Amino acid sequence: MTDFTILRDLGTILLAAATVLMVARQVKVPPILAYIVAGLVLGPVTRLVEVSPSVDLVSEVGIALLLFLVGLELSLDRVRDVGRVAVVGGALQVVVTAGAAFAIARGLGYGSAEAQILALAVTFSSTVVVVKLLQTRREVRALFGRIAVGILLVQDIAVAIALTIVAGMGGEETELLPGLVRAGAGMATLFAVAIVSARWILPFLFRWLGSNLEAAFVWAIAWCFFFIVLAEAFHVSVEIGAFIAGVSLAQTGVHDDLVRRVHPLANLFLAVFFVSLGIRLDPGAAAAQWGAGLVLGSLALFAKPLIVLALVGIFGYGGRTAFRAALSLGQMSEFSFVLAALAASAGVITPETLSLIGVTGLATIAISSAAMHFPDKLYRAFERTGLARLLPDEPAVQEEPPLRGHIIVVGMNSLGRRLVTAFADREETVVAIDTDPAKLSGLPGRHVVGSTDYHSVLESAQFSDAKLVVSALQIEDANTLLTYRAKRASVATGMHAFDSSVVPELQAIGADYLMVSKHDGIRQVAAELRRLGVID
Repeated sequence: MTDFTILRDLGTILLAAATVLMVARQVKVPPILAYIVAGLVLGPVTRLVEVSPSVDLVSEVGIALLLFLVGLELSLDRVRDVGRVAVVGGALQVVVTAGAAFAIARGLGYGSAEAQILALAVTFSSTVVVVKLLQTRREVRALFGRIAVGILLVQDIAVAIALTIVAGMGGEETELLPGLVRAGAGMATLFAVAIVSARWILPFLFRWLGSNLEAAFVWAIAWCFFFIVLAEAFHVSVEIGAFIAGVSLAQTGVHDDLVRRVHPLANLFLAVFFVSLGIRLDPGAAAAQWGAGLVLGSLALFAKPLIVLALVGIFGYGGRTAFRAALSLGQMSEFSFVLAALAASAGVITPETLSLIGVTGLATIAISSAAMHFPDKLYRAFERTGLARLLPDEPAVQEEPPLRGHIIVVGMNSLGRRLVTAFADREETVVAIDTDPAKLSGLPGRHVVGSTDYHSVLESAQFSDAKLVVSALQIEDANTLLTYRAKRASVATGMHAFDSSVVPELQAIGADYLMVSKHDGIRQVAAELRRLGVID
């Protein structure tokens, strides 16, 4: 195959993904569904593209980056905050769901190896779909949202282990135990390297890089591929190498910014993976197994949420909280597709079973995504069944109050730090933003590491719900863009007019207050808050 053919196929895949994604956005269909539909059009429907080794390589990079992102989200503080319901409940959910699904798959006539893959495919829920929908509905910080995300993190750890085991099966059921032993030894070695690095190497490295987040991003990607090479050397799947690399970086102060920067890159490669998966699917083969698809789909849509519902209820959470957490997890995962594709390439499952998992997964993601838009109606229907009476009436843990009416301060120079301290002393809720985590150390309130040039940084600070955003930066372009975005979001602004030349443009855009000196800046912002009745 010529280089031009490779480029043509990749270009066709990306063009199809972008086209279908635009349509999917209008009808609020998850991107994963759009990509696989694009693959079905390119493959089984039109036969325009066949999956080549080069496309497979790009797809594998996408999977590795996805696991790297999952690892980056797995900071120890975040796991500690999730609590017993996520860790213990999530582990029990994986075991109970996988055991029940395996028994049912065996009852449907599948061999042991294929039944294992089918069981794992049903067990895991979609981190990408669930988190995106929770973010869209601003429910990530809700109690049920935190529980759902915590369970997903536990599932993701199980996924990383499963990927290595499946890679070691090599198509022979008898190789499962040796594969497990090799996986355990290799993973232990990689985790040891990650722990040592997170404790003594990475903190020094990122302190040295300081606020140079571009260099930090390049180092992070290099770190990911370093662990991929180590994983290959220790006969562990490259996916788990990338995952462990992400876990080690998650313990640093810049992991949130790294997530924001890696995410678009991973999306590009993942688009190729999911489109290529759609190209491989055979809807006819899946239709021939419609009975098995119906059973497996029902397990993901109904049985798995019921298991989650019972487990969350056992931990003392109320009916509505348990129901919403369970409703969020009622679908198959993007990792179900990854596992199935890996198992098919290793000869563990047949192409027909791959198609069954792919089509069934598509259906469950579509149905679950639609259901999550009608939680109240579905909960009322659930109450009519009488099952809600078996759960506690009130949640054992109070909902975390939403971040609203707060003050955002950007740039932790001496002015910015004085502003944060002054607002905190007046009992205001403050979110401090800076690209250098060291400058945020010791400040009161919440902290966000990153540049306000990125929408995701502003979203993390819940920008649109703030009552005031103050920039202490001496960067003209950053202040101009921040003022423009604040005016569009109807958020009051106080900008540092560090030079007379920047005043006309900031005034033209609509800055509410210009701080011409550190003393005047604090005085003017405080005076406006008094006028609004926010402070005395």
